[in-house]
Amino acid sequence: FELDGKTLEDRQVADMNAQLSQARADLAQAEARLEQARTLVKAPGGIESVREVLNSLLIQRLREEGIRDERVLEAMRNVPRHLFVDEALATRAYEDTALPIGQGQTISQPYIVALMTQTLLAGGRLKKVLEVGTGSGYQTAVLAQLVDTVYSVERIEPLMKLARKRLREIGCRNVQIKLSDGSWGWKDHAPYDGIIVTAAPAEVPPALLEQLAPGGRLIIPVGGAAVQELLLVQHADKGLSQERLELVNFVPLVRDST
Repeated sequence: FELDGKTLEDRQVADMNAQLSQARADLAQAEARLEQARTLVKAPGGIESVREVLNSLLIQRLREEGIRDERVLEAMRNVPRHLFVDEALATRAYEDTALPIGQGQTISQPYIVALMTQTLLAGGRLKKVLEVGTGSGYQTAVLAQLVDTVYSVERIEPLMKLARKRLREIGCRNVQIKLSDGSWGWKDHAPYDGIIVTAAPAEVPPALLEQLAPGGRLIIPVGGAAVQELLLVQHADKGLSQERLELVNFVPLVRDST
């Protein structure tokens, strides 16, 4: 019996080979996880040492995924991500994945935090940075180690208060947070050398473009629920330029009606 030029036996062999390849890949992943577990078991010093190992493994993964800026990697190594998630999710804090933080919001995937920060810093030294969407405060804490001052806006008051508390507890003194609709930015301290947005509007808010300093960089996800693109907008001498970085998945940037 033949189908599309191949016998039934040929197809069965091909299917078996595909299954074997997948089984080998699954086994390799399992062996890698086992090796990580062995490392954790040997780690002295209790839970804090385990977290240090997990954080080191995360930093190693970020390098493998293309994060090359050592300043960014060191900043992320220094920020205790488990303090920025709910205690029930603390064991997953150093996975390279987004996690819920309540109020329908998430703490961003570490790779995306690293990518956005690395892209922001590629334009040179940054004195003032605006962050739209404080969320858990994790991205804020990373930025605070790399720029002179971070101005951050958050529209959900419980998240803002908790983020402010966490940032104070870990010693971030160069951060100012305001309860506000992020689509309006924070005009009082504009212009900004860099703007980073952690929620996705349907299009780039004009107010953010107006608050971007000459030579500045805006990193923002744009799109709807189905498709979002992470954009780099640069304020060059000849005007604004735009570059697509990659596809992403952020919560929507909600604009207040008032």
